[in-house]
Amino acid sequence: MLTDHHSHIIPGIDDGSKNVKMSLEMIGCLKKQGVQRIVATPHFYAHREDGIPAYLEKRQQAFDRLMAASPAVDNIILGAEVAIERGVSELEGIEKLAFQGTDLILLEFPYTGFHDWMIEEIENITYNFHLTPIIAHLHRYTEDFSKAQMETVLSLNAVIQFNNEVFETWGGKRFLKRVLESDHRCVFGSDTHNMGARKPNFDLLLKKARPQWIEESDRLLDREKIHI
Repeated sequence: MLTDHHSHIIPGIDDGSKNVKMSLEMIGCLKKQGVQRIVATPHFYAHREDGIPAYLEKRQQAFDRLMAASPAVDNIILGAEVAIERGVSELEGIEKLAFQGTDLILLEFPYTGFHDWMIEEIENITYNFHLTPIIAHLHRYTEDFSKAQMETVLSLNAVIQFNNEVFETWGGKRFLKRVLESDHRCVFGSDTHNMGARKPNFDLLLKKARPQWIEESDRLLDREKIHI
């Protein structure tokens, strides 16, 4: 089941889809590209939200608007793209931001350079809440992190998520192959935000990726599921 592990299709909740109409266009495009299962991962920034319960309510209301407009939309799993901030691992209920029915949680490094406390936050989330971290679009940080810092990230017991855009550059493909050859668990996602510059792009993945890479990515949710 071809799976998009990272998307911003929920309307009006972050910098992704602006409204239900755009969401339906994005979902329709993903379906035409062969995607059968979409994980919706709207941004969660702890410093911007009034707690996790309020965020979950806002997300559910936006999702309900989408479903009311087109009940035929199915195989959407709710999750979040959680920004790594100081103290985020201490938030009550952070496990509720995991992909529905799994122990998988998508975590995003800030674009402020590497700091040791970021690793501590990831490890606290992993071991205190028994969650499996997915590191969002790690290929974007290859120029910001030193080789040693990147190795520290890769030493975590984490799944590595690649945006399909990784196939657009030689450096991206080289990094992807290095991670895959090191036997890391990897998954793919569109990280789609709109129908313009950040539109769905699974056609790129299907054209450029080896079939076994896609197959391994698509198996992750089923291996990690708790009660989907």
